[in-house]
Amino acid sequence: MSKVDPTGVYCKEHPDAPLIEDYRAGDQICGECGLVVGDRVIDVGSEWRTFSNEKANADPSRVGGPENPLLNGSDLSTIIGGGGRGEAAFDEFGQAKYQNRRSISSSDRALINAFKEISQMADRINLTKTIVDRANNLFKMVHDGKNLKGRSNDAIASACLYIACRQEGVPRTFKEICAVSKISKKEIGRCFKLILKALDTSVDLITTGDFMSRFCSNLGLPNSVQRAATAIARTAGELDIVPGRSPISVAAAAIYMASQASEVKRSQKEIGDVAGVADVTIRQSYKLMYPKAEELFPKDFQFFTPIDQLPLA
Repeated sequence: MSKVDPTGVYCKEHPDAPLIEDYRAGDQICGECGLVVGDRVIDVGSEWRTFSNEKANADPSRVGGPENPLLNGSDLSTIIGGGGRGEAAFDEFGQAKYQNRRSISSSDRALINAFKEISQMADRINLTKTIVDRANNLFKMVHDGKNLKGRSNDAIASACLYIACRQEGVPRTFKEICAVSKISKKEIGRCFKLILKALDTSVDLITTGDFMSRFCSNLGLPNSVQRAATAIARTAGELDIVPGRSPISVAAAAIYMASQASEVKRSQKEIGDVAGVADVTIRQSYKLMYPKAEELFPKDFQFFTPIDQLPLA
């Protein structure tokens, strides 16, 4: 029901009367006098169908999914008739099992499976759609260029997701990607280097700040500790106290130092579990930072435990 129709149709006798849309008859009717003021109204809703042998939760809409620009048109193809014979060709609801195999090319099938894998991995670590889209584009470029022949598609998909996270400014560690993938960290690392070389692309260097907020949030640390840990890691880098150490291990050691000086303390094991770093790695970085602790803490930090009472390792 609408007072002003976008097509400019209205009742001449009652211009301000609301119009009633009868989709079954395709008419627009004046709500005051019942005059049919417009006909051939197009129903823009989905067309529905129901079959007695369909699953209870099946979507009855005839409208398919949107076109995927990364595929070569196979997602818009129409299947007419069935070629399978016998009980093995149909599922329990009477639908053909293998009709898509006949219509989708092997290339598109590989892309669809890879996109599904990327989407599932992203869902497990709460990544946004923009990252998924970038990872899908990277995989498409690698697949079309046939640059990584012999490598498994799952390994390439995992590496593409890792690169997409780096390029979108929300990097994840290799261990985080490995945890949601079926591929080893070593194989993802190999594919990562090969993809960068094949596509002639690059990623920004990761810093301690890229992980600090997420690690502190997962550990349940307050903002004051996060700010202190960020300052400690940044100053340690500027003073070259931890040469050769990865940003992740430096960030973990900075969080450990800041938390030990605050009221909310976290152990090396707790931090290591969140950051994906071994306890001994955190300990080694912390030992390098401890002698300069007084210079590393921000001036406005409120100490709950004085620096001279911090653990030595």
